[in-house]
Amino acid sequence: MHSQKKAYLYAFSAIACWSTIGSAFKISLRYFDPLGLLFFSSFVACGALFIILVIQKKLHLLKKVKRREILTSAFLGLLNPFFYYVVLLKAYELLPAQEAGTLNYIWPLVLVLLSIPLLKQKISPWSIVAILISFLGIAVITTHGNLLSLHFSNPFGVILAVFSAFFWGLYWIFNIKDPREAVSKLFLNFCFGFLYSAAAIAITGGFTIPVFAGLAGAVYIGLFEMGITFILWLNALKYSTTTARVSNLIYLSPFISLIIIHLLVGETILPSTVAGLALIIGGIIFQQYLKEPLKKDPS
Repeated sequence: MHSQKKAYLYAFSAIACWSTIGSAFKISLRYFDPLGLLFFSSFVACGALFIILVIQKKLHLLKKVKRREILTSAFLGLLNPFFYYVVLLKAYELLPAQEAGTLNYIWPLVLVLLSIPLLKQKISPWSIVAILISFLGIAVITTHGNLLSLHFSNPFGVILAVFSAFFWGLYWIFNIKDPREAVSKLFLNFCFGFLYSAAAIAITGGFTIPVFAGLAGAVYIGLFEMGITFILWLNALKYSTTTARVSNLIYLSPFISLIIIHLLVGETILPSTVAGLALIIGGIIFQQYLKEPLKKDPS
């Protein structure tokens, strides 16, 4: 198979997986609280990533980990998966899936904002315009299209959904500075995230044995949100002749996700959600065409 065809195959497989995650979050939260869902999902993700390391013959990399790198993984694991998913899953618990998932999609713009103090990058006036376009999309979604009323259905849920993007942005910036091999460092990050979630459950006394449906959801999320899909996307980038040929395909995911949310969760997709998502994606694409040197590293 031609390498670019392989790239598209991997890319569309990853997009198909990611497009189901909003529905998987919402359905699984019927059986778990956010911390419990993270505990089981991160455990599954650790197992999946370990198996991938075995298949790729990279286990030897874990034997070479230095103390400084362990501390780095301890910090990164605190940002993602622990803080990122606890906050995001709580947002999904409070908001309709169409709102929580769409609001979380502002991370590329948050990344630009965080790069100013953390990476000492300058921001152009046109970049500010792009950010304002996307934030207008947030306002459209959270007010259900009634901008003049400034009435939010669940202000705390909105804050959490937006704030989760800041945790992802922080994770991305610090992770990109980490030169270790992608899969091995992700495995260690998730091991620490699992330990943090286990400690939090022990402290709060919130452990419960899930029913089968809840456990199945946690396994699905651990595999297709946190584990296998990451490898699919890396292979898409690896085989593509240019990164741009597959990276822009990711913007199909939130629109497909809305369809799946409607079919599986039963939510009526509001026109304001679609309009707000279009504004958010439009601002992100506009930002990319300004040639800002920021692209998502899913590791």
